[in-house]
Amino acid sequence: MKSAKETDIRVNGEPVQGAEGMSLAELLIRLGEPADRVATALNGGFVARHSRDDVQLAGGDRITVFKAIVGG
Repeated sequence: MKSAKETDIRVNGEPVQGAEGMSLAELLIRLGEPADRVATALNGGFVARHSRDDVQLAGGDRITVFKAIVGG
């Protein structure tokens, strides 16, 4: 059984403890991801940079963080 502090939030497939109730922007800071250099998706849907402060995380959320790739 999960304790009250455990969640099933995952970032790029890896569990992240204590993220429930955080904003997506706060989570990126916690993970050390440069907000201006990554793209994000929540449960398969793109989240624009300017919207990350408004997105509150909940149990079961799946976050994907994409780093920009330049070249051709």
